[in-house]
Amino acid sequence: MKRDFTMYLPDNATENMPVVISLHGGFASPKGQFRLANFRPVADRERFIVVCPASKHGWQDGKNVKRIDDVKFIDELITYLVYNYHVNANRIYVTGISKGGFMAARLACQLGNKIAAVAIVAATLNTNEGYAPQYPMPIMFIHGTKDPIVPYKGGNLFGRSIYSHPDIIKKWVLLDNCNPKPVITTMPDTAKDGTSIVKEEYTNAVTGMQVIGYTVNNGGHTWPGGWQYLPGFIIGKTSKNLNACEAIWAFFKLYQLGN
Repeated sequence: MKRDFTMYLPDNATENMPVVISLHGGFASPKGQFRLANFRPVADRERFIVVCPASKHGWQDGKNVKRIDDVKFIDELITYLVYNYHVNANRIYVTGISKGGFMAARLACQLGNKIAAVAIVAATLNTNEGYAPQYPMPIMFIHGTKDPIVPYKGGNLFGRSIYSHPDIIKKWVLLDNCNPKPVITTMPDTAKDGTSIVKEEYTNAVTGMQVIGYTVNNGGHTWPGGWQYLPGFIIGKTSKNLNACEAIWAFFKLYQLGN
């Protein structure tokens, strides 16, 4: 099967640069993901590469009913980037929204040997799909309480079971051996858009590894700080009280494989 991706190389690109792999949602595309999650200004400033792989069939984040191995695809994509673009193999990061977020969560479970950190927006993790978190990893979840598509409280999602936002945070906190008492920061509604942000930081004082949860109060199935890609009555509100791209990169750049 032929697979493709779209890449953004920042100004003055060099060898040994970090990579952010950004996974689009269902019925979306790399072009749409670049518009929704616009890492390009951050990439220019901080000097990293952004890669948006394409999935015309829908990411196979659960039972592989279409017999398409997307874990292998991302694995081979990373190998391709390292070989052809001489990127920093210890600083490969993955993020995604919605269906792409669930795929990122699966990669956190099954490709931890290649990925330094993961950030997931408007998604959690499937339960009882034949994989689960096994190895410690820095991880972030951003989820709106009024998400009309992927429920913040978990449960049934189109015939499959998913963790709630609080439950998946707890699962990773336990695996990463973080202090179960988080540092909590409340970010007020400075944008006056009816949303507010609560950030919970769980830290392993020995390894420095963190699990971070952002709860977007009144937020929808959206990328905070991004484009309102459908009307609010369909997907809910896009909070402007958090720039998810900036927050995700600030988290990612703390980590690399082997430390």
